[in-house]
Amino acid sequence: MNIIPAIDLIEGKCVRLTQGDYAQKKIYNEKPLEVAKQFEDAGLTRLHLVDLDGAKAKKVVNWKVLETIAGKTGLHVDFGGGVQSDDDLRVAFECGAKQVTGGSVAVKQPDLFEHWLKTYGGEKIILGADAKNEKIAVSGWEEGTELWVYDFVEKYQQKGVKYIISTDVAKDGLLQGPSFDLYNNLQDKCPDLHVIASGGVSDMGDLERLAEMGLYGVIVGKAIYEGRVTLAELSKLNELC
Repeated sequence: MNIIPAIDLIEGKCVRLTQGDYAQKKIYNEKPLEVAKQFEDAGLTRLHLVDLDGAKAKKVVNWKVLETIAGKTGLHVDFGGGVQSDDDLRVAFECGAKQVTGGSVAVKQPDLFEHWLKTYGGEKIILGADAKNEKIAVSGWEEGTELWVYDFVEKYQQKGVKYIISTDVAKDGLLQGPSFDLYNNLQDKCPDLHVIASGGVSDMGDLERLAEMGLYGVIVGKAIYEGRVTLAELSKLNELC
């Protein structure tokens, strides 16, 4: 299982939200590059970088931060937030993203998302399958849908998706544990997918349980910033996995 630390961006600063609520914002560091370098120095090799301004604006906003981190670290960066046009996708890749996550676009512009899959391949395009009560949520989680998450994921697996990142919105930022049932169900229904869990990780016990489930990866954010897990612990688990 890959341990993937997260940096969420608002106005170029490293922040965390609670349950996707922009009104519940906490700034942890005004220099995201410093944070990324700390992850790299600890031996972690991947980074989940989210443009929360972009998710709200429906276009990529914090591309300069992506460019800086990708250019000044060796981290494998997957980027998401506001990627809703060919230009957004081009900017993300040109600025150094190794993979790009599309969530809202996969819901609202399925033809475009499928075009990206055909053009760039399933290794570079990640499906964002964020859910609230097992229904897909989009636009920085500000909009709900009636799309059943499992049907949504199965549909896109048939279109060539190989990687998904799924966050249970109800769990995110609360440090009360991930949605283990959601990830079990996703793996049962789509056993060939690379499932990356996100949201709710509170301690090393949560991460060990996710590792035992055989997930491809897990994104860790607030637990790092609140000192619930250390980078040394994450690096050691990453090596063991």
